[in-house]
Amino acid sequence: MAVAEINVIPLGTGTPSLSKYVASAVKVLQQEKDLKYEINSMGTVIEGDVDKILAVARKMHETPFSEGLDRVETIIKIDDRRDKSLSMSGKISSLKEKLGY
Repeated sequence: MAVAEINVIPLGTGTPSLSKYVASAVKVLQQEKDLKYEINSMGTVIEGDVDKILAVARKMHETPFSEGLDRVETIIKIDDRRDKSLSMSGKISSLKEKLGY
């Protein structure tokens, strides 16, 4: 199980607002059955099989192109741990424990 953060950044939209394009990319993710995800103000965090994450990241990356844009920057950060189970909630719990929450 892996945890990844993805940021799909459409370029050349003619406006500083990107939420329309971000929403389209997240709608692609909503169709996936085997992936958990959380959106936040700076990106989307996905939990699941690394191959499935990479496949949906490709689909999300393609979304702004299908809406007529000519340039998209996508940033993907993956934490793929093989020695023990990894989850979004587990990572947060571990941090909170160390912070004394």
